[in-house]
Amino acid sequence: MIAGVTRELRAEAERANERRVLALAGDRDRGIDAAYDAVEAAGIVSDDVSIVSTREGFRFEEHRPRHADELLGRTREAVILDCHEQFVPNALGRAVGAVDGGGLLILLTPALDDWPGIRDRFDDSLAVPPYRVDDVTGRFRERLASTLRTHPGVALGALGDDPDGDVLERDGLTGAGRGTDTGTRPTEADGDAAAGPSAPPDARFPAAAYAACRTDDQSRALRAFEALADPESAVVVESDRGRGKSSAAGLAAGALALGGDDVLVTAPGFRNAAEVFARARELIEGEADGERGGVDRDDRTGDATDRDLRTPAGGRVRFLPPAAAAEAAGEADTAVVDEAAALPVRLLEGFLDAPSVAFCTTVHGYEGAGRGFAVRFRERLLDSRFAVRDVRLDEPIRYARNDPVEAWASRALLLDARPAVDEAVADATVDDATYRALDPADLLADETLLGEAFGLLVAAHYRTEPNDLARLLDAPNLVARALVADGRVVAVALLAREGGLDAATRREMYEGERVRGNMVPDVLTSQLRDEAAAGPRGLRTVRIATHHALRDAGFGSRLLDEVHAEFGDDGAGDGGDRVDYFSVGYGATPRLLRFWRRAGYRTAHLSTTRNDASGEHSAVMLRPVTAAGRDLLDRHAAAFRDRERDGLSDAHRDVDPDVVRGALRACAAPVAVDLTETEWRSVVGASVGPGMYDSAPGAFRDLALAALIEGGDAADLDDREERLLVRKVLQGRPWESVADDLGFVSTSACRRALGDAAAPLVERYGTEFALAERERFTDD
Repeated sequence: MIAGVTRELRAEAERANERRVLALAGDRDRGIDAAYDAVEAAGIVSDDVSIVSTREGFRFEEHRPRHADELLGRTREAVILDCHEQFVPNALGRAVGAVDGGGLLILLTPALDDWPGIRDRFDDSLAVPPYRVDDVTGRFRERLASTLRTHPGVALGALGDDPDGDVLERDGLTGAGRGTDTGTRPTEADGDAAAGPSAPPDARFPAAAYAACRTDDQSRALRAFEALADPESAVVVESDRGRGKSSAAGLAAGALALGGDDVLVTAPGFRNAAEVFARARELIEGEADGERGGVDRDDRTGDATDRDLRTPAGGRVRFLPPAAAAEAAGEADTAVVDEAAALPVRLLEGFLDAPSVAFCTTVHGYEGAGRGFAVRFRERLLDSRFAVRDVRLDEPIRYARNDPVEAWASRALLLDARPAVDEAVADATVDDATYRALDPADLLADETLLGEAFGLLVAAHYRTEPNDLARLLDAPNLVARALVADGRVVAVALLAREGGLDAATRREMYEGERVRGNMVPDVLTSQLRDEAAAGPRGLRTVRIATHHALRDAGFGSRLLDEVHAEFGDDGAGDGGDRVDYFSVGYGATPRLLRFWRRAGYRTAHLSTTRNDASGEHSAVMLRPVTAAGRDLLDRHAAAFRDRERDGLSDAHRDVDPDVVRGALRACAAPVAVDLTETEWRSVVGASVGPGMYDSAPGAFRDLALAALIEGGDAADLDDREERLLVRKVLQGRPWESVADDLGFVSTSACRRALGDAAAPLVERYGTEFALAERERFTDD
């Protein structure tokens, strides 16, 4: 039975240049045997097959479920995904993406009726303390099983104890490709049909680059990339997954490097840019072979992990992580940003310093996360000095346009999840919106609700994966809340229960053990050395998103107010739901710091290093509810205040002054200004007399910290004066650097401005002695 249906599936897939799924449900050992039979019946050699499994000893290429990223950029005739023992949703996405047109994805699963109730190693990862694996649900697998039973292109076999007991529930055949060759992939026997598009007569890139294109869409993108050879040119390439945008970018990068250019490439991670480097390397090596009549492997540019490719003309293609690349963009000839939608807008703006720049982004799928690129950064780009060219790729590279497996994967993993269309929410108002819980059972029963809610979460964050969908549906520590207007989701919050851990677990955390799913307690305990921090119960905002058509209209604040009322502020959270504090951790920007401060959150920590992808320092903020929550905030606010007095001239010396201002303004621990008479003489002298800042920098530091925590209005300081206090007094930067950063005409003017800024500090915090000292210089 299995052999017969596999032969038919394979034949139809090859005729239509599409892919097919063969799901084998039942006993694991029988499934593995059946998978071998299926590969043999399909006529696929073992070298063209990969298996993802926790077991070893197969004759196929092997990958562990947690390391399925190794399949990225690979093309396989068949991939076998063993879903027994450890089913990782991310691995399913990687496995689907690796199957070539005409190929098969073979799934080995437990019996579909039983699968949702089976707990495995992935479920263990969802059972974050204090929850246990029995608290994890199986809704994600229930939904996945439903798609296997209903979606076109999926064959389903129920395995018995022996082959005679196998039952074919679905044959997966769609009728595609019968009587036509339109979907068939060209082969070398077809001559010119297999060759890539030819180069335009006036092409600036090598003909080999165009010959390497697989579709006319790719050729058009490559033609647009030629503009990068000219300064002040920008190219934006958008596509769905699997359309070859990264390949086109790699060919362009290689061509520019062959011409002597320094091409700087970045992406959220190097694995995201692996295809860019693979295609750049192939082009560079191919041109070198042509010029030299072939070169030894040792003389070539390197292997698949190379992050710096060199050319005989002195050009190069090099990779840097996003934050470092944004800082170095102005030093390169061209910057190429792959998966640009997965990076924050603030970081993307750094690439506008490059002489020319390309932004490549996925339209649908998790890589195309943030709407920030499409909505906010596009406006910034169009207003810049760059001449912008847009290209969209629609034609799939490795399989036909209507491939049913692409549609199945998009549905099963919600790769095409998106918020409601703008027109559907355009008239929504905060007052008319209804607050509701997004119970996982309701999400499972309502695909529209699930798609809109998850689409908002994807759009709000630059890194979302299939595993996150499973967490939303199954993780016991997560809850979701939303605002709904006219039946459409307009704002959503994903919340994680944290803390409430027993003494033994707290001790392990303090001694260095990582406790999953308790981000804020872990930071406060292991990094900040507070063993009691994981005792109080918290509710952390993992993500909060408002529909992009309703930004800045108050929906996010209203949603938070409702969450606060439900779980704490109004005491409505009975039955074990009430928490001791609310928390949030995020990449700190001035805008976000203001938002969370206005929502009642106060700073407990600012990370000492930047996130590689966002380029931002992470802030942790708390909003207490109970006495236990207030005690937790009080001690960590005081610790934060004391750390920053010295840390701003050390680990935080390069933090954006507006981020420092925002973090300190949200600190709940005031500074007690207690200066000696000698220190007051120096401060007063610097502000209204002949004194100097350098005679008492510690005194100025105490005053600056007090003023920034209390807020500029209280001390009568404007924005530039506050930035001056941060840059010079707290971060201890050289006068020349401070004057340049803040736009002073000279260091002397900068010094005078600091003296002027000290005058209101004397007025606000000065003792009787200090005020009397001031009178000596101000009396007529």
